[in-house]
Amino acid sequence: MTVYFYTKIDCPLCEKGLDKLQALQKESFFDIEIRDIYTNDEWLEEFQIRIPVVTTTEGTVLDEGIISYDILKRKLL
Repeated sequence: MTVYFYTKIDCPLCEKGLDKLQALQKESFFDIEIRDIYTNDEWLEEFQIRIPVVTTTEGTVLDEGIISYDILKRKLL
């Protein structure tokens, strides 16, 4: 399984969220694809004030904003 992590450069909240997602990755089997919202106009329009955002490949939002390790664990494991 792959999850998408929508982010942007110089985003402290994103860095903390990615740390939590990577920690959870060590407990499970999934890949993380990091997507910079400034590289795609659709991502920018959809996520600009919501980042960081973690989604499934189908587009289901798993968590956003202040990323929660416990919420992600419950949804991914």
